[in-house]
Amino acid sequence: MEQLRLVDTPAGPITYTLVRKRVKNWNLRVEPDGAVLLSAPNRCPADQADQLIREKSDWIVRAQARLSAVPQGELLPPAEKEVCLARLAEALERVYPLAAPLGVARPQLRMRRMKSQWGNCHWAQGYITLNAALARCPEELRDYVALHELIHFLHHDHGPGFRGRMDALMPDWRRRRQQLKGYASLLRD
Repeated sequence: MEQLRLVDTPAGPITYTLVRKRVKNWNLRVEPDGAVLLSAPNRCPADQADQLIREKSDWIVRAQARLSAVPQGELLPPAEKEVCLARLAEALERVYPLAAPLGVARPQLRMRRMKSQWGNCHWAQGYITLNAALARCPEELRDYVALHELIHFLHHDHGPGFRGRMDALMPDWRRRRQQLKGYASLLRD
């Protein structure tokens, strides 16, 4: 059951959606569009949920400010599956020459809709999966995600080795990663 609520807090009025579920723990999040969602156990009283929002109001306002500072990017129009796959394959072709000298074998490319990530690497199986929604993002962002996944064949985490390789091969990767946050609404479409 969802309920839209308005609470006066020390940081000002905050509107949030209270979602009661069969969960044990509270889950407070700020969506990429700035919406505040609070998942709570079924029997949670509304005034207890409101109190949590009051207590976390500074964090909520800071999170919303960070999100509003991320520029919203222009989208390519929706395209057929074949066109999306072609755009992603082109990105992989553009950045693969950067990773090939490091011993990365050309991976198989798969595409699917994902709700929480732009891509993932299956290094043991020799393939990467890129989010179909990425095909609507600018070319430089598709290139960033493709290279990110290729580097996971060498470094399976996001530790210093991974970051060092990214720095060497795509010095502006952090800017691109930040810019990609402006397209987060595509993950929910």
